[in-house]
Amino acid sequence: MGEALVVVNPAAGRGRAGRRWPEIEPAIRRFLPDAAVVFTEGPGDATEFARGGLARGARHIVAVGGDGTVNEALNGLVEADEVHPEAVLSPIPAGTANELCRALGLLATPDGPYRVLGREGRRRMIDMVRVECVGLDGRPVCRYGYLTAVFGAAAEISYRTSTSRYLKKLGGRFSYFAETLIVTLTYKHRPVRIAIDGGPRQSFTLYAGLCCNAENGGGGMKLAPGASLDDGVLDLVLFHDIKRRDILLQKPSWLFEGRHVEHPKVSVHRGQRFYVESEVDTLVDLDGETIGRLPATITVLPKALPVKA
Repeated sequence: MGEALVVVNPAAGRGRAGRRWPEIEPAIRRFLPDAAVVFTEGPGDATEFARGGLARGARHIVAVGGDGTVNEALNGLVEADEVHPEAVLSPIPAGTANELCRALGLLATPDGPYRVLGREGRRRMIDMVRVECVGLDGRPVCRYGYLTAVFGAAAEISYRTSTSRYLKKLGGRFSYFAETLIVTLTYKHRPVRIAIDGGPRQSFTLYAGLCCNAENGGGGMKLAPGASLDDGVLDLVLFHDIKRRDILLQKPSWLFEGRHVEHPKVSVHRGQRFYVESEVDTLVDLDGETIGRLPATITVLPKALPVKA
């Protein structure tokens, strides 16, 4: 195996990645002509491929798909909170959401994600997020990410969107907005206790919590204005006991412009480690994938993830 391994999820973007592969491959090989290519067939494959490629000498892992594919590949590169010192991760946007590419500024031009694969790209160290929680099967889970760990209604929306076979046929963004409407009308606010950086546990009644490593998420929404990929802290955005009508009657641009943080029932907290618990069953999502339930500990690992930028 050469130094580069391309992990392709053909099912990403409701099959868009597979359909576009004939045009994506030559764009990649322009800069990585000798790269090996593997195709995923199911959940977890990208993690195993990345881990196996690393063991066989690959040092540049290219993930073709959405944020879920990139997240899986990342988890194949991490051991004991550290990425292999010679490894680097490159995302190629081919999924429903491509938020790491957006945060790195790679979507400014069509060939942006490809040019950085070669000599134009530089190795940039960004913060990584570690989430420890209770898995859906009841066993402890430790997962790594780079963008957003969410709990409450936001995680419920993500879970329902990914598991509803009917809404998924309608398209990624439309199905997401449809589930947002359904969850907003039916979701009950959760009593939650949160400790920040080892401080005392504070009680809140929440609609949702978003622990953000970057400004953007959810298809270009400005979820955490001012958040940075490499400042060594996370921005926790809390939607408190906000009324349903205050969510439903907002302009569509509310989240895309970051105006939600001005609402009196929304607060922002910064820290490096958040412990979150609730006596009510509450889902946890990392980078768009449901990974378990509360209680959860969300920690930032400063400049631990090397990416091409």
